[in-house]
This record gives sequence, C-alpha cells and structure tokens, in this order.
Amino acid sequence: MAKKQIDLTAEGLKQVQEELDKLRLEERPRIIQAIKDARSQGDLSENADYDAAREEQAKTEARIKELEYIVDNANVIEKVEGVVGLGTTVTVNFVDDDEEEVYNIVGVTEVDVDNNMISKESPIGEALYGHKEGETVSVKLPNGGSYDIKIVKIG
Repeated sequence: MAKKQIDLTAEGLKQVQEELDKLRLEERPRIIQAIKDARSQGDLSENADYDAAREEQAKTEARIKELEYIVDNANVIEKVEGVVGLGTTVTVNFVDDDEEEVYNIVGVTEVDVDNNMISKESPIGEALYGHKEGETVSVKLPNGGSYDIKIVKIG
C-alpha cells in the first residue's frame, strides 16, 4: 500500500513534532509508572487503576503511531506570495450576501473550524486553492449546490 503524503505548513509540522515529543518523553513514562504502581497493589482482575492505566496506555500508543505516520509522510508546503495556498490567510466576500470572512488555509491535521483554519480539502479551501486576489470562485457543496466567493485579500 502506497503511503499518502500529508501536506502541512511548517508550523503544523512543528506542532505535530512537539505533541509527539511530549507523548514520548512525558506521557509514556508517566503511564508506565502508573501501571507499575497499580500492579504493586495486588490482584489485577479487580484493579480499576490498572485497567485505567492500560486503557490510557493504549490510547497514547495509538496517538504516537498516528503522529509518527504524519511526521514520516509530511510534505511541508511553502507559501507562495499572491496565490491562495497552504499557510495563507485569505479574506473572501460571499457574493450573495456581501459578507466578508477571513480564513487560514492549513494542512488537514491543523484544521480548527472554530478559528477559521480550514484545509485545502474543505469545499471553500478547494475552491480557493491556487487562485489570486480579485478572482471569483465557485464553492461546490456536498449536496450538489454551489455559491460564489470573491478573493478580497491574500495575506
């Protein structure tokens, strides 16, 4: 099976590496100690502390594997001036209602919709990607509809 490249900004890769380091260097040793402490309490069949520590260990190890995969397959995309791409901030105008919104285009692991950090795979990100200031693009919705937005500013 071919590995899929994961597009990230340099900041996004840094955040992934920081989380990975924290899990490896802080969380993993803490959980191992919690398991040792729980084992020392005796009967493991009725030991809730042991069960909780083992469950936490499984979740942490799964997250470590996920982050390692991201780091191993990271494709850091450099920002290109004047074109909407990864790492750019773009101000758009929704043509139908004349509302403006500011979005940051980020890699899929960096998405935070509450803070308008969208990936290039999102409907708006896909429509904007590769376009320039002043252009109007059509955003295709999953239900088959669409709407137009104008790129006001690229930062």
